[in-house]
Amino acid sequence: MKKIIALLLASSALMAQKTNKKLVWEENFDGKTLNEKAWNYETGAGGWGNHERQTYDKTSHTIADGKLTITVKKDGDHYSSTRITTKGKKEFQYGYMEARVKLPVGHGIWPAFWMLGSNISEKGWPKGGEIDIMEYIGREPHMAYTTVHTQDTHGAHASSKKTEFPDIENGYHLFACDWNKDRIIFFVDDKPVYTYSPENKTEGNWPFDQPFFFIINCAVGGDFGGPEVDDKIFPQQYVVDYVKVYQ
Repeated sequence: MKKIIALLLASSALMAQKTNKKLVWEENFDGKTLNEKAWNYETGAGGWGNHERQTYDKTSHTIADGKLTITVKKDGDHYSSTRITTKGKKEFQYGYMEARVKLPVGHGIWPAFWMLGSNISEKGWPKGGEIDIMEYIGREPHMAYTTVHTQDTHGAHASSKKTEFPDIENGYHLFACDWNKDRIIFFVDDKPVYTYSPENKTEGNWPFDQPFFFIINCAVGGDFGGPEVDDKIFPQQYVVDYVKVYQ
């Protein structure tokens, strides 16, 4: 009971804090095409450092009815998907970041809503830092992953938490983080699920004192998504209703 009360208080406190923040940017995916003043396409194959199977292109998505829909398809031995970022266009240091999404499902699918440090091109990964606000892998149903990668803890040894949500595959859900100079709190449907806050911050464990940019993508297979892919699940759709940033 004490744990439940603590979680409710933390959630209420966060919602009050979010209300007191100002909405500084929102992407509602209005119109018929991606707003390239805010977003970049990242295209190509090659595994993306994780032995992923998909090729990212500019055509495996639609913008309609105020939503971004990434459709992941299999054509022969070829998997197609879309990956977009706000690098160099919309970057933020601290704030409450939130997305409302509907997840694809099935063994081998790997959608994500995440962030990388603006200095990634100079520092490289993982020194530039990574904030994974949401990752879902179809081989582990009902689980939401929230993670940070730093020089000290990254890859298989990242600072991470997976939380069970029995209905995560049904309908839309909110994935968010509240990030300031002291800590990052992750939320699923306004419930706090994980806090990252190293007591003694160093360059190795806290690269989160700089602007970060957003990435939205859906991978297939890979080191995390799993080497085995159930080809019967395709096509799958990853739907993003909006992205919002409060500061």
